[in-house]
Amino acid sequence: MAGSWDPATYLRYAGERARPFADLLARVDAPDPRVVVDLGCGEGALTASLAERWPGARVTGVDSSPEMLAAAAAHAVDGRVAFVLGDVRDWRPDGPVDVVVSNAVLHWVPGHLGLLARWAGHLAPGGRLAVQVPGNSRAPTHRLLAGLCTSPEWAGRLADAAPPPDAVPEPDAYLDVLTAAGLAADVWETTYLHVLRGPDPVLTWVRSTVLRPVLARLGDDAAAFTAEYAAALREAYPARPDGSTVLPFRRVFAVGARPVSAG
Repeated sequence: MAGSWDPATYLRYAGERARPFADLLARVDAPDPRVVVDLGCGEGALTASLAERWPGARVTGVDSSPEMLAAAAAHAVDGRVAFVLGDVRDWRPDGPVDVVVSNAVLHWVPGHLGLLARWAGHLAPGGRLAVQVPGNSRAPTHRLLAGLCTSPEWAGRLADAAPPPDAVPEPDAYLDVLTAAGLAADVWETTYLHVLRGPDPVLTWVRSTVLRPVLARLGDDAAAFTAEYAAALREAYPARPDGSTVLPFRRVFAVGARPVSAG
């Protein structure tokens, strides 16, 4: 996850980014959890909504970005909502957790199915594990970026920063890992059609996500690379007659439920 995160840029499309979180949580039927953890909490607004969803819970957000956590501090509530610096790959709770949420994070973590299995082991009886992962690694946004990164002009500096086409497994892999961990699994996928406006809106969308680690490598050459990428995006995602641009965005969802122990 090289490069710093910019909360303001990320929130440019806050409504569109929040919708998958809401759709994920709509399938989490934990009745009265006490310990809730949001792994990869970002700027904290969605994490804070978990405390509204479950008023009796203590909610902790974990993120590796100091910039995001600085923004998240505005959503902290003494005794209810806290934010801590940490890498989700290293997270281990002090005790059983009732709900673990991870939204739009795991595509940054190679081999994250094993991580899911470990997280499942931290669930209390009756606990829930809920994850949402962008499943668009073969979309033009990523394919065009990878092509540029590996082109003769840029490969020397960016080849190893190209987004991989297999960052996110197919939904059945999530079903398999959750069931193997002893959870009752609910897995699905959705493709959202985001209607974006403004100049180069798809570039604006990816600037705070998949493009971010690439730009961190380039320094003074970032403008030239971005201009080339923006032109390719305009061709792949042409503006409609009303001036808007449609960005299809596939996401994979998985919710696992730990059975309540007998007796």
